[in-house]
Amino acid sequence: AASGIPARRFDLNHGGLWRDSKHTVQVIEITKLVEEKRGGGVSVPVEAFEGRNLIFVDEGHKGSGGEAWRKYRDALGETGFTFEYSATFGQALSAARNDPLTAEYGKAIVFDYSYRYFYGDGYGKDFRILNLQDETDEDKTDLLLLGNLLSFYEQQRLFDEQAEVLRPYNLEKPLWVFVGSTVNAVYSEKKQKRSDVLTVARFLHRVLANRDWAVKGISELLAGKSGLITPDGKDLFAGRFPYVRETGLTAEALYDDILWRVFHSPASGGLHLCDIKSAAGELGLRVSGAKEYFGLIYIGDTNDFKKLVETDDTGITLEEDAIDSSLFADINHHDTPLNILIGARKFMEGWNSWRVSNMGLLNIGRREGSQIIQLFGRGVRLRGKNHSLKRSAALPGNHPPHIKLLETLNIFAVRANYMAQFRDYLEREGVETEPLVELPLPVWTSEQMLRRGLVLPRPESGRDFATETILLLTPDENIRLRVDLSVKVQALESSAVGLQDARSQSGHMGTIPSETLVLVDWEQAYLDLIDYKARKGWSNLVIRPETLRVILEKVPYTLTASDAVFCPRTFTDRARLQEAVTAILRKYLDTFYRRAHERWDSQNLVYHSLDLDDPNLAFNRPSVQEKKATYIVRVPRSYSGLVIAIEKLCEDMDKLIKEENSGLPRLYFDRSIYLPLLLNRGSVLTADPPPL
Repeated sequence: AASGIPARRFDLNHGGLWRDSKHTVQVIEITKLVEEKRGGGVSVPVEAFEGRNLIFVDEGHKGSGGEAWRKYRDALGETGFTFEYSATFGQALSAARNDPLTAEYGKAIVFDYSYRYFYGDGYGKDFRILNLQDETDEDKTDLLLLGNLLSFYEQQRLFDEQAEVLRPYNLEKPLWVFVGSTVNAVYSEKKQKRSDVLTVARFLHRVLANRDWAVKGISELLAGKSGLITPDGKDLFAGRFPYVRETGLTAEALYDDILWRVFHSPASGGLHLCDIKSAAGELGLRVSGAKEYFGLIYIGDTNDFKKLVETDDTGITLEEDAIDSSLFADINHHDTPLNILIGARKFMEGWNSWRVSNMGLLNIGRREGSQIIQLFGRGVRLRGKNHSLKRSAALPGNHPPHIKLLETLNIFAVRANYMAQFRDYLEREGVETEPLVELPLPVWTSEQMLRRGLVLPRPESGRDFATETILLLTPDENIRLRVDLSVKVQALESSAVGLQDARSQSGHMGTIPSETLVLVDWEQAYLDLIDYKARKGWSNLVIRPETLRVILEKVPYTLTASDAVFCPRTFTDRARLQEAVTAILRKYLDTFYRRAHERWDSQNLVYHSLDLDDPNLAFNRPSVQEKKATYIVRVPRSYSGLVIAIEKLCEDMDKLIKEENSGLPRLYFDRSIYLPLLLNRGSVLTADPPPL
């Protein structure tokens, strides 16, 4: 309807079938497909879609175990072609235990990129799993959740206080999510009514109403004396919360700040659950006396849950809200007050949010299957700097201190015995579930070499291009651009003379005709460019709306794209044209700004003598609190032998500098200003700064 296409809608849901019949699109639920139509109602026999159908199946793992669904899909695609997509085919097929089906899918995989490859290539967030092996009592569960709260508060405070330097990394306001396994909030266990959602609500009420308990718990967590012990005998929270510790605040002051930042309340008070009457299934969470909601319970049918709250003796207050509209609809908005979301399986698939930074699992992961990694995917997604989708540790250059806290998904157990299944799944995927061991590796600097007077060009101290220069975007005909938006195909073919590799690309090269530029939405192009400029952090660049079309008409560029971009004939073609114009303008903006910055640098550089305070010789000083450069070497915890070997090397500086071996790949070069020189030789370890 938004595209102006006449449509008849039977029962629109997340997925369906589309068929162009007399220029009318019919949309139906996939569940309305039947083998043979009987009686009335909206149902369609599979044979109604005879012919060469092209079928796209999202979340394809859902149908791998269902015979009826498979039968319909096979009938629809019998003379056509079917593409299926899923991040979790392997887990779904393993759960189905269907060998013929496994063999069929095994022969049809076009692209296999499971989570371990995704993570290994630097995509998505790091993660931290805090796992208690055994069932525990309510006090220990609440203390674990308090640690979860302190971890979330640390992320939120860092996000608020470092907003300016973090902006280029496209991070979103942190969100704390609890996910349960069923839509119905209440379930029976050992003939007793239980609710994991109520466990979380009771915890929140305890934090808000019992100041003394919360302050005491925060103090124990920061001191590493929580009493929650890992299998290797260490406190679960020992060494955590580095950014919180830097504030130097007492446990009392931290509690007050948590009330303000997380719960929007100037003082402690009880928890109020407010039934949002205009939004089915939503219960707003706020502190007694506070005006704003800080959280939301979103579980579908809330009646059973409200009855459970009414019979509970904790003291949680139930209310009705007949004024506010849906809270969930705005949860991804940048100025939403919601910090906590509690819900069920509906968050596993079909919900997209870049905010999830802390996660509590409520009864999730009891059975092997695809739901665990689907849930995991809600939290590890990351836009990244320049929309690279990568965490900063996988990108070159220096990055803001503590940014890793916001690029880490913290996973906690509400009921600890279920976390083991989650952890086992990741280990079967080949992913390290324990945090990497970080080893400081001291660097020796040759003061004799420094005395030779090596000089380096550097901008004058205290000067900065962005603050000293106002740059107006103008057309520069000396800038020449090449933008390639063609579709490329690579083929590998066997022949009598062996394998032959061939590459081809569609479309042609040229410039967009003036008559086609009339179809461009220049206002949207301007807004896209302003957004791009903001993400780059180019605050000194001024862009005028009327300049953009002049750039397309005067600046020499070559665009390689399909014919439809140069001469659009449909709304889809026009959208491609818009994308092409934006791509050209962005590339021009990059080149224009870079050249201006380089000109300024060349006019303002002076020579500085190299000394121990130069960034090239002072890396990682703040993190190790020493006055000399230090590598930070990270080794998977499972490689305990390598960890021990590196620790021994650190104790023998002469051996560390002058020896070469593959355990810690490094080069000895006696004329280097500093040693050791770490090498990248495909080892399991990583280092900051990166090895050569």
